[in-house]
Amino acid sequence: MRRTITRLGPWQPHDEGLNQIILLLLLDNLPFSTVIRVQIRMQLLHFSLFDDFNNYLAFILSRAKDVPVEIRKVAGLLLKNGLMDVYNLIEPEHQQYIKLQLLYGLGEADQHIRSTCGTTISNVVQQGGISGWPELFHTLLHFLNSGDPNRNGGAMDALSKISENTPELLDSDDAWSGQRPINIFLLELFEFFHSPHANLRKLSLRFVNKYIISMPSGLYTSKNKYLDGLFLLANEPDAAVRKLVCTALLQLVEFHPSVLEPRLKDVIECMLQLNKDNNDVLALEACGFWSKYWDAQIPPENLREYLPHLTLILLSNMAYPNDDDLLADAEVIDAKEDESIPDRYQDLKPQLPCSDEDDDTCTICNLRKCSASALDVLSNVFGAKILLTFMPIIEANLSATGDEAWRDKEAAVLALGVIARGCINGLYPRLSEIVASLIPLLDHKFTLIRSTSCWTLSQFSKYIVQDSGNKKGYEQFDMVLTAFLQRISDTNKLVQGAACSALAILEEEAAEKLAPRLKEILQHLMHPLGEYQKRNLRIICDAIGTLVDAVGEELDQPVYVEILIPPLIQKWQNFSIFDKDLLTLLECFTSIVQALRSIEFSQFTEHLFSRCITIIEAQQQLAKAHPFSDKDFITCSLDFLSGLTGCFHNGIESLVLQSNLRDMLLKCCRDGAPDVRQSAFGLLGDLARVCPIHLHPRVPEFLYLVVKQLIPKFEKTISVANNACWAIGELAVQVPQEISPFVATVISCLIPILHQSEGVVKSMVENSAITLGRLAFVCPDLVSPHMEKCMQSWCISLSTTRDGIEKEDAFKGLCAMVKANPSVAQSSLVYVCKAIASWTKIWSTELNTEVCKVMHDYQQMLTNEAWDKFMSDLDPLVKANIAKYLV
Repeated sequence: MRRTITRLGPWQPHDEGLNQIILLLLLDNLPFSTVIRVQIRMQLLHFSLFDDFNNYLAFILSRAKDVPVEIRKVAGLLLKNGLMDVYNLIEPEHQQYIKLQLLYGLGEADQHIRSTCGTTISNVVQQGGISGWPELFHTLLHFLNSGDPNRNGGAMDALSKISENTPELLDSDDAWSGQRPINIFLLELFEFFHSPHANLRKLSLRFVNKYIISMPSGLYTSKNKYLDGLFLLANEPDAAVRKLVCTALLQLVEFHPSVLEPRLKDVIECMLQLNKDNNDVLALEACGFWSKYWDAQIPPENLREYLPHLTLILLSNMAYPNDDDLLADAEVIDAKEDESIPDRYQDLKPQLPCSDEDDDTCTICNLRKCSASALDVLSNVFGAKILLTFMPIIEANLSATGDEAWRDKEAAVLALGVIARGCINGLYPRLSEIVASLIPLLDHKFTLIRSTSCWTLSQFSKYIVQDSGNKKGYEQFDMVLTAFLQRISDTNKLVQGAACSALAILEEEAAEKLAPRLKEILQHLMHPLGEYQKRNLRIICDAIGTLVDAVGEELDQPVYVEILIPPLIQKWQNFSIFDKDLLTLLECFTSIVQALRSIEFSQFTEHLFSRCITIIEAQQQLAKAHPFSDKDFITCSLDFLSGLTGCFHNGIESLVLQSNLRDMLLKCCRDGAPDVRQSAFGLLGDLARVCPIHLHPRVPEFLYLVVKQLIPKFEKTISVANNACWAIGELAVQVPQEISPFVATVISCLIPILHQSEGVVKSMVENSAITLGRLAFVCPDLVSPHMEKCMQSWCISLSTTRDGIEKEDAFKGLCAMVKANPSVAQSSLVYVCKAIASWTKIWSTELNTEVCKVMHDYQQMLTNEAWDKFMSDLDPLVKANIAKYLV
């Protein structure tokens, strides 16, 4: 039972009890053994049974000036925790005493005591509300007007914590005699922006900033006073205060840009000042203002006069600083990025030339990136208009000589790449001059200049390729290509990666223009393959895959196959089946297999096929012991087998027959990972086309699993459902008898997709329309009863489906349904005509004949008058497109 000591008059601490509690707090703060500490805690727990224990703690916190501050803080912490959730159960007399002591403590000289009192006050308000402490706001206002810096700071601290715990309280009409407390306090806090005490300037600004987003009336009506204070504090010596100014302006431009617009000139000048601040963290935050400026849709013309100043600041921030130890010496970079040194784990992450362990260096990198991003936005908004003052600086930095100028030179190169697209109208006439100035930099002694020059040249790839139609332009294109190929063999890993990435971009743009130099390109790509470390192996494989996609069947020649495939196979054999680098090569081979169908490549298919089967088996065994193991090995292997099956058709059948692929694939179709199921159903569809006989006798099991993917809420795994839907269509064509038991279920899933086509991914709608057509063709009697529900939506989906063999299959089903349901077909005649009109040309003679017959049958169904009226009401374009089927 809780006890208390009866006293006469106002509560006062008893000296003996006070000293005992202080002693226990002192002892608890000493490094005694666990046993002794438990005994001390038990004694404190004994004292806590007294109703006035919290009073003692409040007294020690606020009044016991001869007690060490650390002990007073401990008393405050115990008080805060002791009041938690039970404050309203304490006797009113004790509540009042505690509140008085807490207010007294707000004026203490020690900041930690004031902070502890502020935290406890906030907790009391949270539990008892302001109605139980009506004098609180009056006292805090009095403290703000007292002229005592300690009371000023204590009041601000308490207000700040109240606003965090119960933000609605300060902005409520009922909180303080019908007034909103925040409006009164804001007016007082604005005055502290001019305080001679730096801490008070910081506390007041931090508090006001909390209310930017909610923008109470007191802040809105005093917005000019607030902005004046911000502009004043932007010159504050304390970087923490300047950062608060920056944060305020960022929030204002994001949430209340209209507040800034009348003072936009002052705002821009302030942000320019902050953007070049010596504090890199602050400069980084300020740099984010420009992207928020565009997002706020403030007229860009307001910024035009500041473009020279702003672009100069951004360029300056894009340069590595002179005092950056990590980048100061090119030899350090070359040593760290030497091609012979294996990559560390962190090297495999997306790269910036900075270390994740060094926060300061990463801040520099982020400031550099943010500045480049802002410059990119400027170039896209203002285009060539920024070049008038910007290009002379770029040219001066590019032409600078001497090792000490390398940072400015590198920043100028980076800036050129950043503005390449946005300012191309102004840069294009000088393209040959720009390229000529950048190519020598690919051989520069400084690593970062070489790597950045690779990236910047790649940004002009589109325009370099455009100009290659004439002799001079082709020579320029040839120079760039040659330079990239040379840098692929650079001894520095950073440059290697940059060159491979740049080459991949050029390959995408150049496409068939690469054919004359294909042999040379392949030789350069294959030569360093054995030397590249993990990170660059991924990048060079991407460049190989991009090259394959760019030149297509041009690559399918024996001489190219001999250069390309053996080194990749050799690399492939060097990795264990659990090595992540194997995934990179699998993805590369998946791209290659799409282009190479020659006999020369087919000699490698058995080895590649067998290795993928081994990988899948091993991973499925591993998954039994480790259910959450990485499934990337399985998905990449399935994707490669799918590509191999799709390209080599009959050549793959014997390999499937000799393997246990069917049973492994069935396991993959049951896998809990959506990515695995997606790839598995893709391969299932390919196998159904090429060798359906080898799916027996497990076709019903496959069908059960694919149909299961189309049940409601498939949107969460749309890619899985998409591949499953396509696989059903392929199986329907190849094993129609096996599909018939599932037709009704499949159609019940497809109809909602066709009805809600606007809310579903286009490829899913297209596959649904094709699969429905294939089912209608092979099982017309089973599909026909459902046509009344979906004929129109089906035709709408078919009208947006791309021409091809799959669309031909779908239209065979449509023709069958028109014959089976003449009445339904007649009511949907307009939609059928639109679907037929969507064809550019039907290449299948058989289908063309069937479509003509459908149109003829329609014409026979109607009287001449009805047919003529129908044709006259038809969209002219549709009418014109179906005319050829009416002959």
